[in-house]
Amino acid sequence: MLNQQNDNLLVGTKQGHLLMYSVTPRNGELKRDMQLLRYNKTFSKKPIQQLEVVPEHNILIRLSDNVISVHDMAIINFPIITTIQKTKGATLFTMDVKKHERLTGGVAVTVRICVAVKRKLQLYYWKNSDFHEFRSDLTVADTPRALEWCNETIVVGLKNDYSIIELSEAAKTKELFPTGKSPEPIITKLTDNTFALAKETQSVFMNYLGDPTVTYAIKWSQTPNALAYDDPYLLALLPTSVQVQTFEPVMNVQTLPVSGCTVIRRCKQGVVYVASLDHVWCLQSVPREKQIHVLLERKQFQLALKLTNSSENSEEDKKKNVYQIQTLYAFDLFRKKQFHDSMNEFLNLKTDPYDVIRLFPTLLPQQARGEAVSVDAGLVRLEDKDLESGLLALIEYLTAVRLQMKTKGAESTSDEKLLQIIDTTLLKYPYDVIRLFPTLLPQQARGEAVSVDAGLVRLEDKDLESGLLALIEYLTAVRLQMKTKGAESTSDEKLLQIIDTTLLKCYLQTNDALVAPLLRRNHCHLEETERTLKKHQKYNELVILYQTKGIHNKALEILQKQSDQSDGGLKGPDWTIQYLQGLGKEHINLIIQFSGWVLDKHPEDGLKIFTEDMPEVEQLPRPRILDYLLRTQKSLVIPYLEHVIHVWKDTNPLFHNVLIHQYREKVLELCRDDATQLQIQQGNNLRTKLLNFLEKSEHYVPETVHVHFPYDSMYEERAIILERLGKHEQALSIYVIIMNDIERAIAYCDRVHAKGSTDVFVPLIRLLVDPPTASGWLGGLTTGPDKMGRPNVDKALEILERKADKIPPLAVLDRLPDNIPLTKIKHFLSASLQTQLNNRRRTQMLKGLLYAEHLQVQEMRMHHESKSVTMTDMNICPVCKKRFGNQRFIVT
Repeated sequence: MLNQQNDNLLVGTKQGHLLMYSVTPRNGELKRDMQLLRYNKTFSKKPIQQLEVVPEHNILIRLSDNVISVHDMAIINFPIITTIQKTKGATLFTMDVKKHERLTGGVAVTVRICVAVKRKLQLYYWKNSDFHEFRSDLTVADTPRALEWCNETIVVGLKNDYSIIELSEAAKTKELFPTGKSPEPIITKLTDNTFALAKETQSVFMNYLGDPTVTYAIKWSQTPNALAYDDPYLLALLPTSVQVQTFEPVMNVQTLPVSGCTVIRRCKQGVVYVASLDHVWCLQSVPREKQIHVLLERKQFQLALKLTNSSENSEEDKKKNVYQIQTLYAFDLFRKKQFHDSMNEFLNLKTDPYDVIRLFPTLLPQQARGEAVSVDAGLVRLEDKDLESGLLALIEYLTAVRLQMKTKGAESTSDEKLLQIIDTTLLKYPYDVIRLFPTLLPQQARGEAVSVDAGLVRLEDKDLESGLLALIEYLTAVRLQMKTKGAESTSDEKLLQIIDTTLLKCYLQTNDALVAPLLRRNHCHLEETERTLKKHQKYNELVILYQTKGIHNKALEILQKQSDQSDGGLKGPDWTIQYLQGLGKEHINLIIQFSGWVLDKHPEDGLKIFTEDMPEVEQLPRPRILDYLLRTQKSLVIPYLEHVIHVWKDTNPLFHNVLIHQYREKVLELCRDDATQLQIQQGNNLRTKLLNFLEKSEHYVPETVHVHFPYDSMYEERAIILERLGKHEQALSIYVIIMNDIERAIAYCDRVHAKGSTDVFVPLIRLLVDPPTASGWLGGLTTGPDKMGRPNVDKALEILERKADKIPPLAVLDRLPDNIPLTKIKHFLSASLQTQLNNRRRTQMLKGLLYAEHLQVQEMRMHHESKSVTMTDMNICPVCKKRFGNQRFIVT
């Protein structure tokens, strides 16, 4: 086993010996001098399986004899600090070391290890010179053969596959992929969040979530025995060599002939050790500066950038070197005619736009063309198709630069001059570019394109796609420019129309998801766009076009036709419902016209057209909608009115009256003689709603609804309406004679008395003592002879006793029979007399209080009248500063 502490190399042997060597570089040479510093022959009785060093705590973690031990590196013979007895049977372990700042200052180092013991994973943390468990053991499907700690997950390599285990409470396991024919699984940690997995002759790169970080794999010439990562190089230990590759970008760097090696270990930046049974080799990288110089000569810029970023130079030097390399890379992309990528690099680098425009000398103003020689002397002159591609990329670049400069403002004369050159370059007439794609022009403009594109090669397949993407970028920039300054003439409006129509056709051929956003604010040619969208069967986008142009009739016709198409994106009524909801009250005729088919097929969903909580829906003319529903969808009238009244709190008496009528009709329909049990139950529920509404609503007209109720049923509802009309005797007659519910009649009287009617109990007593005996006594209500002429004097006397304080005695005594003994009304008379006495005393007391108040007011009046003020011609007004003698009027 190999490991390193600073410049010291630790070597563990199969005999259990531990050797520490000092490895120091020679001055100006790649070779290193080695010197044995320590040698512990009794370090372990069994072969050393694994070693890990934690220099921050100066400890050495050893796996030997299948148990984990910790040694003190500060003492020469590496004495044991602690042994984790629970790890007996361990086969391997992995370690996680993290540094973080304490709140009180300083840096804290956290050390955690995961130990594989048969099919268990044990987890420990280091504290107070010992390892402690920090969670329960994890169980895996087989004995782990490779382990790596990555972020808050453990990557496990089993005999047949790889998996990831989260260290959360749930400890979720995610299986990755099989190991293939590899003899052993190999896991190599790249960063804190990424790692590489070996599968036969390939290495796959993933993150701690189990997702691939790149879409490709590195291929080795043979199946690796082990891997090591020295950023940015991945080294594979093969049976006969060590192969070095990079994966971003993928590049085979070199192969070193070394055979018989079993261990490879990266100890620090640029230093990797390789060991066989009896030899140790040190692989040292060439100095970074020399590597970068060679890579730049070979035009391998991406790898040169990675080496620069990972170098040990100062941040300022790194930034300077990176800028120079990226600039060389951008110019190289231009030479390779990768114009789009080149311009993106220039934009990210904030390269001087003068230097970019000089790549196209003919675009510079006349006086500036001589300056371009020094910049583009080594560049290939662009012609024909290459020139067109370059110009399109330049347009995109200049548009972005111009937007940046406009945002921050021109800070100097040179900035203003640069903006002038950019605007001059961009404002070349865009027809010339659009005509390069004749099929995209509107029908009437295609004839004009012949002169421009007669000599051009027709683009197909991938070339056409690349050309369309470049055209989209160019037209987007021109469109933004014209939108910013506004259309100043008819020709500008026509140009905007052509640009938008062309953009739409480009999007349909490249990325049709962008068609809808374009159409929401567009200047497209209507007929041309309509024809194109129908050809591509883009009915959703066609609806958006009609909507933005205000052609709602056509849009709704398409929605209706497409609602029945099972394979279309506009299936069902939802699209029509949403469209109608957004139209507003100006289009009520259209809403009513196209809501019909929705209400017929989907009545509940269709009702949302008139009840959705949207400003446009709430402002629709409700009487018009009610009339429409009454004529065509009578079953929806009740839910519509309930929403209008209970949700929108509408107080229009029309809606309250109609809702009562609808309740009444539905109850009579459901509760007929031949109704089923379910219908009767539904009718009773609806009747409860009606009774509650009649009691609580303050906005229906009782005179109007009263006449429509039947005379042979629904007596309780009629009684509530009669109460609103003030016809208390008729209402009480219904409770007493027809319903035979005296308690409800008493409750009725209590309710009315509380509202200020003092003699409401009198008709109740009269009905009990002397009920009517003739038919037709209640305005047409019919009742059987068994309910006529049954006096209930005892109940009347009981009410007199219970409600004596609410009943006027004189009015009731006239109604009582003469043969009633005084003893039966004794309590009533006593209570009435007591009430009268209390009222008299209260009146007298009030009279005395009022008289005392009157005397106090008179005393105050006399006091104020006793005061006098003498006014002479010498008195001066404090407001106007004039003498009172000169004023005709005095304001006080």
